[in-house]
Amino acid sequence: MALPLSFLHPPFNPNRHTSAPEPPRSFREHFFHRLPPYTGPFHVGFLELEVPARQPNQHFRDPAGTYDLKLDTVLCAIYYPCDFNSDLPKSEQRHLTRKKGQPLSRVPWLGRPRVQTCTGYAKYFNVPLAPLATYMACTSMFTKLPALRNGRLSSRRWPVKKTEGSSSEERDNEEEKQRKEKENQDNTSASNERAALVHLQPRTVESSVSEDKPRFPVIIFSHGLGGSRTLYSVICGELASFGFVVVAMEHRDGSGARTFVNKPPAQDESEAEAAKDELDKLHEKRGFTKKKPNRNGKSYYVVDYIFPKNNARDTSPNNAQGVDLDLRGAQLDLRLAEIEEAYYIMGLINDGKGQEVGRRNLRKKGNIGSSAAGLNGIDWRDWKGRLHLGNVTMMGHSFGGATTVQALRSRKLHWIAQGIMLDPWGPGTPESSERERLQKPVLSIGSEAFMDWTENFERVEKICREVRDGGSLCWMTTIRGSTHLSQTDFAILYPNWMSVLMKTIVNPKRAIYLTVCSALEFLKITLPPEQTRFSASWTDEQLLKKMDEVAEVEHLYRPKDKWMAVRLKIPNEFSLRMKKMVRRSKKGDDVPRHASGKPLRGLINWGAGEEFYCHLYPERELVDQYTREHGCSSEALENDQSSTAV
Repeated sequence: MALPLSFLHPPFNPNRHTSAPEPPRSFREHFFHRLPPYTGPFHVGFLELEVPARQPNQHFRDPAGTYDLKLDTVLCAIYYPCDFNSDLPKSEQRHLTRKKGQPLSRVPWLGRPRVQTCTGYAKYFNVPLAPLATYMACTSMFTKLPALRNGRLSSRRWPVKKTEGSSSEERDNEEEKQRKEKENQDNTSASNERAALVHLQPRTVESSVSEDKPRFPVIIFSHGLGGSRTLYSVICGELASFGFVVVAMEHRDGSGARTFVNKPPAQDESEAEAAKDELDKLHEKRGFTKKKPNRNGKSYYVVDYIFPKNNARDTSPNNAQGVDLDLRGAQLDLRLAEIEEAYYIMGLINDGKGQEVGRRNLRKKGNIGSSAAGLNGIDWRDWKGRLHLGNVTMMGHSFGGATTVQALRSRKLHWIAQGIMLDPWGPGTPESSERERLQKPVLSIGSEAFMDWTENFERVEKICREVRDGGSLCWMTTIRGSTHLSQTDFAILYPNWMSVLMKTIVNPKRAIYLTVCSALEFLKITLPPEQTRFSASWTDEQLLKKMDEVAEVEHLYRPKDKWMAVRLKIPNEFSLRMKKMVRRSKKGDDVPRHASGKPLRGLINWGAGEEFYCHLYPERELVDQYTREHGCSSEALENDQSSTAV
């Protein structure tokens, strides 16, 4: 959908949490399910990359040789802060169009080709295709993300925090000097790592970024079983709206419902294709008729969800055979290789080689799963030197939480500095070894449905204690009344089904907000100061700071063993639903509200400090020590929190 020029951003106030205006609805969105607008101060851009791996045709096998996983290309969606005309100086303002006059558009939530993607979900959920495809066509097949495809990377200036006791000019010069020194160190280490990987001589990355253009911290997001690059668009887009570049992976390890892999051309084939393109252009100039290409051979292949042999339900808590660790181990190895490739790609973009990445991109017009827009409108010069790659955050849901643990343990991925686990799948996470133990900050945000699953809870608790024993910060929390899908887009698009079938109690938008708010507070503590210069505008309810004041753990909604980890049990369910239907929210009610002012009422509404269970948290003295060692004092954190409008 083309966006009108009247859709402009309000005046930017870096010291206050303000939300970007809500994108206008398309005609279809008045009838189909709709994703809410992001609440951060930035608009959100979106681009897709599928790039051949540096060593295509890599195989990842389990010890018994039962499973053979293959890595040919790396597919990811990048959510990032973007600009509109009103955000830019007049000298840089341009029309909201891509090259060739095509208007900027929003991104479809369901991946292309839509019917074949629905087929993958039907196989994953083990339901007939016809009713599932029909239902999705009537609800979310045409749902759009509130993000602009190929929008311009934001160039709004980040504020420099002032400290008392020195002149304004001295403070600015000193902080700018420290920032540039840190940028050179980060970029040098990241560039040297990439150079070693491709056997090139290391060099220092040129980091002469304009003072008016900020650098953004990077988060890599790993999806869970049945997931994709857009299934967590609400969380990824929310983080991008607060100033993060989020790289959402779509793994090709057989853990997603369905993904399409475009076959990478061999080097000699790509050279031949380039020569053929030149010849076609010459023929076109001379008026020759262009022959239709041969479509007999497919240029792609499909990877569906892999069910473990003779143990299809290895994820079930009541499964006597347990988890198929051979398959899951091979999948984790492939996932870590994909994450390493994605980091390398982001490094090329940050080094000013975005055009090379764009040339190798396989998500372009004519290829399976691609938008006709491709990367039209992306100016890679805007991306040069704009990413913080020396201190990357790893984040993942379910099996992506297990991926986060392994990424933090890996010495090869040393540039990952902290991790956020969303309802992690404990039994699918390998045991630690003496060589690879967690010694980096971790935040775990679980669901109450997984908290009642004893085996999973104990495994996640063991992981968190491993972090604490390693001398680092760790929080282990649970959102009350939530279920496993509460941190996915399914909870937003299908809230009634989540409430009726999964017995989700908390309002789905409130669960997402609590997840994002906790993540931002965690990152404010653990990220280096140069990456949190915009933290005053982050939404903050001081959830982690008040973990010692939260409610005691109760198992009031524990289901029967048959439904363990799948749903909750709601006492007096009928009366609660009737009360919710009849009662209307008043201004004086203690009910959380959305940024738009709408109440976020669930079946049960807990007051402030009662929406979380906290199982592990660091002592205040340890947090103060950590922030002092990393250049950010607890007093500065408190000043940020007090200046934030919640």
